[in-house]
Amino acid sequence: MESELNNLIKLWVLTTFSLSYCYHISAKISKGFPRLVSIFPVIFLLSILPFNIHGFHLGAAHVFVLSWMANFKLLLFAFDRGPLSPPPENFILFILAACSPFKIKENSVKVLKGETPFQGNEPRVPSLILEAVNKASLLTLLFYSYNFKQYFHKHVLLILYFFHTFLSIQFLLAVAAIPAQICLPGVELEPQFNAPVRATSLQDFWGRRWNLRVSEALRLTIYSPIKTISSRVIGSRWASLPAVFATFVSSGFMHELIYYHIIRKKPTWEITWFFVLQGVLVDIEIFLKKKLVATEKFRLHEAISGPLALANIALTAGWLSYTQLLRNGVDEKVIKEFNAIVEFFKRST
Repeated sequence: MESELNNLIKLWVLTTFSLSYCYHISAKISKGFPRLVSIFPVIFLLSILPFNIHGFHLGAAHVFVLSWMANFKLLLFAFDRGPLSPPPENFILFILAACSPFKIKENSVKVLKGETPFQGNEPRVPSLILEAVNKASLLTLLFYSYNFKQYFHKHVLLILYFFHTFLSIQFLLAVAAIPAQICLPGVELEPQFNAPVRATSLQDFWGRRWNLRVSEALRLTIYSPIKTISSRVIGSRWASLPAVFATFVSSGFMHELIYYHIIRKKPTWEITWFFVLQGVLVDIEIFLKKKLVATEKFRLHEAISGPLALANIALTAGWLSYTQLLRNGVDEKVIKEFNAIVEFFKRST
């Protein structure tokens, strides 16, 4: 545990120096390819640094925050786009924008641009802390239930793992939002999720309800550029199809990176195939909507299409995502890690 904390400190020291270089030097280089070349060593460094963290929760979280989200924002920054452009006046705000998966609401966007940094109304940190504590409590209950996993049917365990994933992501994003609220008192943050269980279709689930900050990053870095190119080739009506598919493939590769960190074995590409399959299904859905729904030839009621979409995600995720984790004993590793953390705090107190 102590060596893990030392590695974590080294990681953030190197990350801070790397982002300082981007803020003070790369930002002064012309946008486009020259700035991209200057940033590339940082992107490479942020891609490999989290692999020095071997714990499941800390390691996977840092692969997500640094290797994925921060790198995607830096790619946009190279072309003077995204949340890092133009750079805020304060370096701390630059680090927050790069490393924290949050988004400030439009009515508060001037704060991020540096016009009113560290000023505002009463902060809402207590509510964010309360949300993090709430998710941590639920996760603790889940961990405790795993002590009796031998009595659970495998399908019950799979449902528990679904909830574990959802709660873990919510906990991570809530914790990541707390520094933003401390440094930007008075601003409002966009929600990270939008009631995923109320999705009416696959397109609605992935594009407007699930992990919205990731959806936004993929939209800016992958979807929009490819859609622009596709519009010139196949026309605007069907330009979204290759853009959607490429977006899901990119998401699959990034999830594969996270899975590689968790499992530390040669990739089987199962999680990538999950997102490839979802991309194909979303494209089929878009095609059918334009051919049938838009022309009023056929429309499936939301009470049917919504549960079908959720069932599709649950079944394919269980097949291509969770099976791989269970096969490699990740659930046992997570339980063991949690117990080690509890013992560490017991000894500390």
